[in-house]
Amino acid sequence: MTNSVPEFETDTNCFLVMGSNTSEGHPLIASRIMKAGEERGAKLVVIDPREIQMARMADLYLRFRPGTDVAVLNGLMNVIISEGLADEEYVATRTEGYEELKAMVEQYTPERVEEISGIPADGLREAARLYATNRPSAIIYAMGITQHTTGTDNVKSCANLAMLCGNVGVAGGGVNPLRGQNNVQGACDLGALANVYPGYQSVASPDVQEKFKNAWGSTSDLKIGLTVTEMIDAAGDGRVRAMYVMGENPMVADPDVNHARHCLEQIEFLVVQDIFPSETAQLAHVVLPGASFVEKDGTFTGTDRRIQRVRKAIDPLGDAKADWEIVCLVARQMGASGFDCASPKEVMDEIAQLTPIYGGVSYERLEELGFLQWPCPASDHPGTPYLHKGKFSRGLGHFHAIEFKEAAELPDEEYPFTLTTGRLMFHWHTGTMTRRSEKLHQEVPEAYVEMHPDDATGIGLNGQKRVRVISRRGQIELDVRVTKRIKPGVVFIPFHFAEAAANALTNAALDPTAKIPEYKVCAVKVEAV
Repeated sequence: MTNSVPEFETDTNCFLVMGSNTSEGHPLIASRIMKAGEERGAKLVVIDPREIQMARMADLYLRFRPGTDVAVLNGLMNVIISEGLADEEYVATRTEGYEELKAMVEQYTPERVEEISGIPADGLREAARLYATNRPSAIIYAMGITQHTTGTDNVKSCANLAMLCGNVGVAGGGVNPLRGQNNVQGACDLGALANVYPGYQSVASPDVQEKFKNAWGSTSDLKIGLTVTEMIDAAGDGRVRAMYVMGENPMVADPDVNHARHCLEQIEFLVVQDIFPSETAQLAHVVLPGASFVEKDGTFTGTDRRIQRVRKAIDPLGDAKADWEIVCLVARQMGASGFDCASPKEVMDEIAQLTPIYGGVSYERLEELGFLQWPCPASDHPGTPYLHKGKFSRGLGHFHAIEFKEAAELPDEEYPFTLTTGRLMFHWHTGTMTRRSEKLHQEVPEAYVEMHPDDATGIGLNGQKRVRVISRRGQIELDVRVTKRIKPGVVFIPFHFAEAAANALTNAALDPTAKIPEYKVCAVKVEAV
């Protein structure tokens, strides 16, 4: 996130929520958005294929066809530019590439966007005016923006819109992706990506590699590795012979899980480190018992770059150990040096030495201040509540002129519906933890598919309660909920349920840049059972 969650409550005057079921996926953040509306009259615009709870609270809700995000964002910018609502001084002094962007979005009139997305032209105009005239405005998005073959284009388009109205580098504004998993921000910060060392320092830089070679004694070659989705394919064709999975469950979370199972069954050696025996652990040759958050010390880095201490409440149960301890034990058994840490504090001290954005972070300062937000480059630096104040890190903010592209797989005569997937308030990710909670299980005990009444009539449902959903990759049977919350021609399935896995259906097509799968759009047919 460019900004901080508390700013939503105190500074933001308009929220554009797109591709985020905020009240169910991030309920504490949603509560701040609601409070801003109740106490300060902040405006809320929600753009989503489903009438999510946030839509019912919004000043304006626009329902659109999944996968048409770039067209919608270009249409918003078309209105803002044509009606003279852009921040011209900001654009002139802090950005580049504006003329190319302007020429591109001129083609995306509200009427054309209506044809592409289904959003009424007047609704698009109203949304653009609300966003542009109630500054600072914040764009809030989640995996509904990123999980597309055009996910990178979608994110760049969000940045375009924010810069066009001068909403980057100011309190209460910004482009704010809500991270989908606990501490995933911290994992990315500290090198759990294929192309960077900790602190987003490029693995392809000889100077950076030399720095880490001096610190660690050796490093890998100067090349970018495989992303998590590419690793699965590489396991299937023999390029990856061993895999170490920590706190992930690709047998439910990955697209086209039948293909994922086939690939993982080919691998010569699979290690899974987790706190519960997940579906992926069932395939493992070795399972290492990790400790839960209440059983270990350390830090979490939240979605708004907020680094906070986690303190052990109880000792690990049974044979479980903290993840850092397990990694150090394995490394030492393999003959590696430098893995003789006695505590997570020593790990943080090394992070601060080698990672500029964490340079001023220490357990002592976290104890004193409660939290720090990176970038925090020095021990006397207060941390950074919002990014790009006064100047972008690259100098000028760059507008990207982006054409709309369709999803990789669209409905046709054989598969006439668009499937989109998402989360529920009562379950989390692949259900490894939440489905073991009796209370949460009672709330939503099994999978279901949402379908519009017109579509239910069209398939001849006639009061039946279960359907078979079929894609080119697999099929599942599950309950059906007939509701007007969903757009006609679109069906929605939550992905938490292994026995009726939505990802048995989803398309493994990847964004060419970020390598993120297109979970949010694929073609399916639905049959009454």
